[in-house]
This record gives sequence, C-alpha cells and structure tokens, in this order.
Amino acid sequence: MADAKKLRITQVKSAIGRPADQGKTLRALGLGKINRVNEVVDNESVRGMVFKVKHLVKVEEI
Repeated sequence: MADAKKLRITQVKSAIGRPADQGKTLRALGLGKINRVNEVVDNESVRGMVFKVKHLVKVEEI
C-alpha cells in the first residue's frame, strides 16, 4: 500500500446555505473552511463524497 494513490482536496467555496448533508460530507473529507486542504486515499467511497460536493472543492491527483 506504499504506492496507494492519493487525492489532494481543497475547499474553494463555503457550505453556508447548502443542504446539511453537504456540510457533513465536507467535514468527513477533513474540510470545513475555505482554502483548507486535505490529502486522502483515492477509493470509491471518497470519490463518491467528492462527487457530492464537487461544486465546493478542487481535486488533484497526487
């Protein structure tokens, strides 16, 4: 697992005014404030969470 792919996720928009489940998804991704960055393992569950909040985040493969 040393060569596991990772994603660098950066929050670019606020969750204020969005449905509560989108804010909870951001929290689950380790985000919560604009310009916060988190690196997570690239798997199907994380991709699903990113898809749900794709309009609030920027994603880079690393």
